[in-house]
Amino acid sequence: MTKIDTNKLLISSDFYSVQGEGISSGIPSYFVRLGLCNLNYGMSRPFTNKLLKEASLEDGEIFKGDLEVEGKATWTCDSTSQWLWRGVNQDFDYLINQWEEQGIYEQVKDGTIHIIWTGGEPTLPKHQEAIENFIKYWFFIDNQAFTHFKPYSEIETNGTVYIGDDLFVILDQINCSPKLSNSGMSAKQRINPEAIKRIMEHDNYQFKFVISNEGDINEMFAEFIEPFNIPLKNVVCMPGMDSQSQFHERTQWCFEMAKKYKFRGMTRLHISAWDKTLNV
Repeated sequence: MTKIDTNKLLISSDFYSVQGEGISSGIPSYFVRLGLCNLNYGMSRPFTNKLLKEASLEDGEIFKGDLEVEGKATWTCDSTSQWLWRGVNQDFDYLINQWEEQGIYEQVKDGTIHIIWTGGEPTLPKHQEAIENFIKYWFFIDNQAFTHFKPYSEIETNGTVYIGDDLFVILDQINCSPKLSNSGMSAKQRINPEAIKRIMEHDNYQFKFVISNEGDINEMFAEFIEPFNIPLKNVVCMPGMDSQSQFHERTQWCFEMAKKYKFRGMTRLHISAWDKTLNV
């Protein structure tokens, strides 16, 4: 397993697409998936360690973890094959060169195309430092950056790691996806009060929840919204689904729940467009 080098970016995959979830849905975006995660949804630690040792998953493979199979979770992280062991420590020039080769450099630099820092878990302390170092490097190597350097950075986090000051001021948007008990993780693993409160200090944040039934909604209110006084205008809910066959029914149900509970109901546009395919 590759270790994080803070003077590089541990990238397991990167691609140009459209944001399919949350308040930025529909915006052209460049996804940078960083390796490693501090949680393992739908899987026990021994099961994850076995996967890590065997490295047997195909790139992009979606599967059911042991906790989901045993009924202790209702879903398994669909990007496990990406972040668990895949990842190369790339020089900072790598991303810049990718954007130039794809003809999108200027649009990334001026914020027309969002940068989505995702994972795995991009707020792992060394990832935070690496992102900070990359932004500083990018700023100073671009001779015209001082007047045109306005990239838009979103970060996708599970909300269990405190975001330090240096990264906090760089971020334009924090997309926090707290995990419910349907992930198979304990409350102690899933909930870090200091990390949650920190996110709420940002000018632009959302809490994205994946819901499958009203029990999930009740848990969302009991464990997050009410204890932390999260405004409903900052709460986004999406239906738990992983295939086009479920899209319409699950989306309609989520919208009915939004009417009932007054959160922002949304769907998962990338599933509508590309089904189970990753990195598109």
